[in-house]
Amino acid sequence: MEGWVAVSRANLDKQPHEVAAMFDGVAERYDLTNDLLSLGQDRRWRRAVVSAVDPQPGQIVLDLAAGTGTSSVPFVLRGALTVACDFSIGMLGVGKRERPRLPFVAGDATRLPFADAVFDAVTISFGLRNVTDHRLALAEMRRVTRPGGRLLVCEFSHPALRPLRKVYGEYLIKALPAIARAASSSPDPYVYLAESIQAWPDQHGLAAIIAGSGWRRVEFRNLSGGIVALHRAVR
Repeated sequence: MEGWVAVSRANLDKQPHEVAAMFDGVAERYDLTNDLLSLGQDRRWRRAVVSAVDPQPGQIVLDLAAGTGTSSVPFVLRGALTVACDFSIGMLGVGKRERPRLPFVAGDATRLPFADAVFDAVTISFGLRNVTDHRLALAEMRRVTRPGGRLLVCEFSHPALRPLRKVYGEYLIKALPAIARAASSSPDPYVYLAESIQAWPDQHGLAAIIAGSGWRRVEFRNLSGGIVALHRAVR
């Protein structure tokens, strides 16, 4: 697996309610569709997130863009008190039905409903692209993280090798929407997914945004050849 790269400190036009409505519409089959679209790689990516955060028993973790809570469960299994937060009420409803003991909170990443310096770690997986103001969201994450606490952003990125970039680009444009139409009741969010990935900054670009939001010791690590990147930082 690719190693961490230290970084020196140095959106599409959909409105938030439109994005939330899209995710509401696919909540029931969201986890299954993600598994199909990622060819099962999403499980590996979740394991890498937990390893990078390294939550300790009794620590408090905020999992943003948690959806149905699939990404939150591994933190709970490591003994961390975990709050699953998402802006899609449909996702939260499915999650609460399937995981009734997990704390779910409805919240906007740019106006988090939490006090200052509450969490030992804040994570957001495949959700920062969907936030209209990335810098404001990252500043809010910093606000609710205690000094010395950790940030982990897991997001689609740009493959490091040119041949992989070409193949991946073809997959996003052609294969992903076709699979989504077969697997999901509403393919629109997955068309949006493909478009938003292509418009997203590369690894160094996102690292600069994170550092510019006040986070320290920013570094990133590629997964699956850079199709996904983990960005880690400290409050």
